[in-house]
Amino acid sequence: MSVNKVILVGNVGKDPVVRYFDKGVAKATFPLATSEQYTNQQGETITTTEWHNIVLWRALAEVAEKSVKKGSQLYIVGKIKTRSYVDKEGNNKYITEILADAFLVLDKKPGTGTSIPPAEISKNNVPSREPDSTEINDPPVPYKPDSEDDLPF
Repeated sequence: MSVNKVILVGNVGKDPVVRYFDKGVAKATFPLATSEQYTNQQGETITTTEWHNIVLWRALAEVAEKSVKKGSQLYIVGKIKTRSYVDKEGNNKYITEILADAFLVLDKKPGTGTSIPPAEISKNNVPSREPDSTEINDPPVPYKPDSEDDLPF
């Protein structure tokens, strides 16, 4: 048995780029930064940042197009995927991406906090709700917090 599961909490580096393919299938991509801080032996606070390539498909991509912006803080659940290609010079290139299964916008906005029940989301449709919905599951994840206070961090 093996597990390929990633949970990230970070900030979006650029607005999502959304492309539509045959039969209206949407794909959104954007970078996500995660940072950690530590104090070195000299007492200086050091911050290191990792950049992750996030990929969302179908309903998740369509909702991200409306609700995710540069600077947004996101909670993402997904899996790691690595792909390769040959560039114009004939060199092998490798790309590591996070294929998201679900995400939650963590930005604090007065008057928001709506969520879409997992039963209303399928891979091929987006429920008709407010465009500022903050929780999207595609497919549902085993742990679904009732509020931001219940998140495990």
